[in-house]
Amino acid sequence: MEKNEQNSGKLYYTIGEVAEMLKVSKPLLRFWEKEFDIITPRKSAKGTRYYSTEDIETIRLIYYLTKEKGLTLSGAKKKLKENRDGAIRNHEIIDRLTNIKEEIIAMRDELEPEDFTENSL
Repeated sequence: MEKNEQNSGKLYYTIGEVAEMLKVSKPLLRFWEKEFDIITPRKSAKGTRYYSTEDIETIRLIYYLTKEKGLTLSGAKKKLKENRDGAIRNHEIIDRLTNIKEEIIAMRDELEPEDFTENSL
């Protein structure tokens, strides 16, 4: 799940933009909206959903709890109710560590293979 599109300065995103940004389906977003009352996108008169950056972060957290940590929906709801700040903090730490790992791998890939000799390891 990428964060780069949220830095575009937009205040609201459509369901299609959010689905693409988070690599989830639109039906899953609608389902989570029904299951988690903390997801509250604005709706136009025609019913078009507009998600705030706060909504997107909440969805990102639900994704983390259900898809990455393997919690059930009820488990994720309980975690968010009992210790939302702790869940957010854990997610932020894991996200930062993942980014650091990707940067290290990219740096390693830029090095020439002869940079690694038996003596240097």
